[in-house]
Amino acid sequence: MMEHSSIRKLSFTLGITLFIFIVELLGGIISNSLALLSDSGHVFTDSFAIVLSLLAAIIVKKPSGKIATYGYYKIGILAAFINGISLILIAGLIFFEGYRRLINPPYIDFNIMFPVAVFGFLGNLIMAWILGHKHEDLNIKSAWLHVIGDTVSSAGVILAAIIIKFTGWLIVDPLISWFVGILLILGGIRVVRDSLWIFLDFVPKGFDIEVISNEIKKIDGIIDIHDVHIWSIGYGYIAFSAHVVVEDRLLSEADILRKQIENKINEMGIKHSVIQIETIKCKKSSFHCHYEKTICDQ
Repeated sequence: MMEHSSIRKLSFTLGITLFIFIVELLGGIISNSLALLSDSGHVFTDSFAIVLSLLAAIIVKKPSGKIATYGYYKIGILAAFINGISLILIAGLIFFEGYRRLINPPYIDFNIMFPVAVFGFLGNLIMAWILGHKHEDLNIKSAWLHVIGDTVSSAGVILAAIIIKFTGWLIVDPLISWFVGILLILGGIRVVRDSLWIFLDFVPKGFDIEVISNEIKKIDGIIDIHDVHIWSIGYGYIAFSAHVVVEDRLLSEADILRKQIENKINEMGIKHSVIQIETIKCKKSSFHCHYEKTICDQ
């Protein structure tokens, strides 16, 4: 039910975003405002980000199979990486054009720039309201953050229009466009960093491998734990694997311990786990796997 709600919210938001993009693009061209064109570029990247979130919400429902045994979560991560790179490239173009206009500021039509900027600002407020501010779905949250960022840049364009109207300082237009460009770069770097973090199978942020391992060792009957791995299958989808040494016991009793481990790590936010139960403790026991031949007691 929550997935259908997410898809509906993202679909409404995408429609509004594309409409704002067209209006701001045309308004920026007619008024000759780089700040407005920069904001339309920001809106365009937001629409791309929302498309990614929408695709992710749809693809997540697709079951895993013999080609993708973990499912299709990382397709959305790859798209997010491309989105982050595009944010940085667009910001570079904005800085280049802003420099040209800083040297030779062109005429800007306030009567077009201002109402279009207000329209974009109000549209972003509506989108932020649709997506809400309390999010259990990380895809919705990422889309909401994009919208909030664009709301701030739209407010900057409004400020630029007012300053130009009452002071005639045309230099404000490229300066505001640079401000929007900085927002794009910061957002792009964050998206690229988070995407690479998942692709490189680093330990997800907020998880400490030693803390989790020590919590598992507190379970009665567990002697040791080693070769522990924690990684992200997709954004917010955490996986865990480990070798757990237990006291020699019946297989059915060992399975009870396995379920206790799964319940404990599930409470920590780890939904997928593979636990290998062992009864022989290794001489070279370590939380981490160093890909060396392990010598165990016989």
